[in-house]
Amino acid sequence: SSNLKGFTLAEVLVTLGIIGVVAAMTMPVLIQNNINRTVETRLAKFYSVFNQALKMAEVEYGDKEGWYQDKNGVITDEDGNPIEGSSIILEWYNIYLAKHIKTIKITVDSEGRPTFYLADGSAFAAAHSNVMRDWIFYSSDPEKCIARHGSLANAQGKCAFRFIYMPAANNAEEWKYHTGRGLEPYKYGWDGTSEDLYNNAYAGCNDSSTCRNCMCTSVIQENGWKIPKNYPYRVSR
Repeated sequence: SSNLKGFTLAEVLVTLGIIGVVAAMTMPVLIQNNINRTVETRLAKFYSVFNQALKMAEVEYGDKEGWYQDKNGVITDEDGNPIEGSSIILEWYNIYLAKHIKTIKITVDSEGRPTFYLADGSAFAAAHSNVMRDWIFYSSDPEKCIARHGSLANAQGKCAFRFIYMPAANNAEEWKYHTGRGLEPYKYGWDGTSEDLYNNAYAGCNDSSTCRNCMCTSVIQENGWKIPKNYPYRVSR
């Protein structure tokens, strides 16, 4: 005869209940960890691809400072729609970078800001209608990213991440982490400390800074393109 005892229905139900509770507690963490890995990978890849494109363009056109232009704009028709090919940034991009960055779609809004869609589901866009220096990387579809958080300002640091491309010579202290370089995570006005990336009044990784959460991208980069445990937001894709 067997010495093994069978489980009662009550014991089975208790066991299943415990398993269910543990699963309910761990699944959100596992899902968020997976999202974090995706965002980290896409951020690092975009940073690498864009800067590699700049280097390849320099081989053909010389130092990037010579062909950088910090302006934007667009010509619109009588209905206010952008006339194809008239966006200054898109024209610049098509000359210098298009052959080195593979996109699946490009759109231009009524103020001349192009958005470039990538095959992995992410995208990048010009942040402003009048200058070229500020860029946004979206870790997911831009429209869905903004809709999820209600506005671009609310989405920054979560699924929209700010970068600056400003290689032109500038002696101002605020620009020291950007001038002469390629595309870099937003560091305008940074004092070089980890604390300032979070607490900077103008661009720190917090909702009360003037440029809301603009330095959140730098927080991730300074941690080896890994979202730190004390990161103030849940990122999304």
